[in-house]
Amino acid sequence: MSQEATMDAAAAIRHARFGKLPERIRYEQMTEVVQSEPSGAVKASPDDPAAYHTFSCLALDLGL
Repeated sequence: MSQEATMDAAAAIRHARFGKLPERIRYEQMTEVVQSEPSGAVKASPDDPAAYHTFSCLALDLGL
C-alpha cells in the first residue's frame, strides 16, 4: 500500500512539473533581421600566397 501511495505522490510531482507544454513561440520571436553594411575590405584572391594560410587542403598538402 505504501509503495502505491509513493508512486502516486511521485506521479503527482512529475505532473506538476511536466504536466503541460511550454507556451508556443512565434516565428517572429525566433528570428532577428539585421541590415548588413557592405564591407570595404578587399578580399584576397585564390592565387595570393597569404590565402593559403587560412585553410588547409589535403591535395595541396600532398602536392597533388
